[in-house]
Amino acid sequence: MTAWLYLAAAISSEVGATVALRYTDGFTVPLPSALSLGGYALSIWLLALTVKGLDISLVYAVWAGIGTAAIALIGMTALGEQVTPLKLISIAVIIAGVVGLNLQGAG
Repeated sequence: MTAWLYLAAAISSEVGATVALRYTDGFTVPLPSALSLGGYALSIWLLALTVKGLDISLVYAVWAGIGTAAIALIGMTALGEQVTPLKLISIAVIIAGVVGLNLQGAG
C-alpha cells in the first residue's frame, strides 16, 4: 500500500511541476522555475521509492498515463486550452490503458 501512496505523490508532484513549467518563461522567472525543477526531482525520487514495491512497467505506465491525462484536463479546465472530442477520447483511452495494466498486474 505504501508504494501506491508514493506513486500518487509522484504523480501529484509531476503534475504540479508541469503546471509550474507554464509560468517559468524559459526558466527566467525564479519561483515557478524552482517549483518546476524541484517538483520533477521529487517525482523521480518518489518513483524510485515506488519501484521497490511495484513492477516498474506498471509504475511508469500509471505515472505517465495519469500524469498526461491530468495535465490535459487541467489545461482544458483551468488554463484555457481548447476542448475537442478527440482530446476527450484520447484521455479516455489513456485511462483505459492504465486500468488495463493495473488489472493485468493484479492477475
